[in-house]
Amino acid sequence: MRRLSVDQYVSGILNADRLVLSRAITLVESRLESDRDLARQVLEQVLPHTGRAVRIGITGVPGVGKSTFIETFGKHLTGLGKRLAVLAIDPTSQRSGGSILGDKTRMETLSVDSLAYIRPSPAGDSYGGVAHRTRETMLLCEAAGFEVILIETVGVGQSETLVHGMVDFFLLLMLAGAGDELQGMKRGIMELADAIAITKADGDNRAAAERARVEYQNALHLFPPPPTGWVPRVLTCSALAPHGIADIWQLIVEHQEKMTKDGHRNRLRQEQNLDWMRSLLRQQLEERFYSQPGMRDRLVEAETAVWEGRLLPVQAVADLLRS
Repeated sequence: MRRLSVDQYVSGILNADRLVLSRAITLVESRLESDRDLARQVLEQVLPHTGRAVRIGITGVPGVGKSTFIETFGKHLTGLGKRLAVLAIDPTSQRSGGSILGDKTRMETLSVDSLAYIRPSPAGDSYGGVAHRTRETMLLCEAAGFEVILIETVGVGQSETLVHGMVDFFLLLMLAGAGDELQGMKRGIMELADAIAITKADGDNRAAAERARVEYQNALHLFPPPPTGWVPRVLTCSALAPHGIADIWQLIVEHQEKMTKDGHRNRLRQEQNLDWMRSLLRQQLEERFYSQPGMRDRLVEAETAVWEGRLLPVQAVADLLRS
């Protein structure tokens, strides 16, 4: 395929050409230095056209029905005339294989919606690498005119912290049976949430979902209040019925209006950009260190010496940094 110029990429993205957008995302995912240079130029050109979308992170416990929720929630947004991009971040897919693409195929209705765009993030060899590519993909989608960006995490773990660090609103999906799940849910992940939605609140499960809502709301009151003054809320919903979906979107709108009015939204974006810069600096310093000629061999020698007790780790690191 013929290589596009910076101007062709920029023009295509700003004109919402999905083929060019997809090629630009592939460009930012590339490890080739020439592609990275081109990607940086493209991002610099489209940067003034970014930042206006609502960025929403969505995660949930296994079996919560995340793909079904995202499809129903996404259809609600496109029904309101919103242009929606769904990005998936899965740093572990190198081992599990194919989970993101599976999610995409399960969103059959949303994937053919003319107002929606679904893009899986590739597996990477580090959490940071996936996070950087997802941030850049998000900027490209914003420049292409998407008004809402949904970033989906796979599983509950370190990726949640990464996603929280790049969104305006973080939604945690949970199931009924709060008593048991509160024991297994990491406190740190619950503290990240701007809202919790109890899914599958339909049929015989509706009463249990309401009980879970009360339990989670009580649990959230035990956490220290966030500096923004926003009090996280718990709602119930069903993606199949459906009900509660519009309430979740309205809550997000209310949150964004409050954050914008108070100035917290802009400060949050500024803090996230600084965190991104620092994380990117650490990643690139690490890459440059390991790419030095002969470094892999010297590292193996140092690790062997430490393993055998012939060298202290402190001295091993000092020697490697001097080499």
